[in-house]
Amino acid sequence: MALKSRIISAAAAAALGALALAGCSSGNPLDSSTTSSANSGGAIVVGSANFPESEIIAQIYTQALASNGVKTSIKPNIGAREAYLKALQDGSIDLVPEYSGSLLQYYDAKTTAQSSTDVYAALSDALPKGYQVLNQSKAEDKDSYNVTKAFSEKYNVTSLSDLKSVSIPLTVGANPEFADRPYGIPGLKSAYGVTATLDPISDSGGPLTVKALQDGTVQLADIYTTSSAIKDNGFVTLKDPKNIIIAENVLPVINSKKVTDKVKSVLNAVSGALTTDDLVSMNDKASGSAKESAAQIAKEWLSEKNLFQ
Repeated sequence: MALKSRIISAAAAAALGALALAGCSSGNPLDSSTTSSANSGGAIVVGSANFPESEIIAQIYTQALASNGVKTSIKPNIGAREAYLKALQDGSIDLVPEYSGSLLQYYDAKTTAQSSTDVYAALSDALPKGYQVLNQSKAEDKDSYNVTKAFSEKYNVTSLSDLKSVSIPLTVGANPEFADRPYGIPGLKSAYGVTATLDPISDSGGPLTVKALQDGTVQLADIYTTSSAIKDNGFVTLKDPKNIIIAENVLPVINSKKVTDKVKSVLNAVSGALTTDDLVSMNDKASGSAKESAAQIAKEWLSEKNLFQ
């Protein structure tokens, strides 16, 4: 899509202003073979999880669609995966950015897929009827186990497999749902024989989690790999030789009835342009001294990538 203007059209801006519009269908998931015009049944309602990166990507989807004449609205910061997938199922939202591996494990906890290609292929069978994923991006953002440099050197720990020889009790700082996730507390035990307890910190690897790791409240912290906090604080990200944390490519999951050729083309173009470096840069803008809004960060990225129509 060629860049015609670096400013969103008035019509697109108006669409972006219609926040929290709930003009979408509800009830049972829709048949995946059904399609409709972009505007039928009301606007495409884009949701996000409750952390900045998800909200930024949701804004990218919203603005890119709106600039191509697709009616949109946005419901940001819905909550964790359990909350926003429920919203997708009940029709409160139609589209949400996701991470391939976590989405697959949510629906198929016993999956053996690990690579980006295998995870993406498995999603087609794992998703409930009525939803589909469009093209995945090269951008990847994984959960990761991190320790301080001092802890790593004191206990000679550079890998999750090394934790089994650590004699002190281990506590992990992470979101509450980490207690049940396959790559969380259960994965440490089943894959590495490591017993750890969870200190639930509901900021998705944000400043509270970082502080808990710095001051020794926890020995390990789950921090997303695109967070600048890892480098800024000299944390050591532990290797995961058994791949309990599988590929996590960013991709859109959408109510199948909202998929048209235009919607697919726009969202696939976004995925084709999005990189891991982009995520790091956008996260820095969201958390730095300027603290740009998700909407502004998305607008800048779309302009840079020539994706405004």
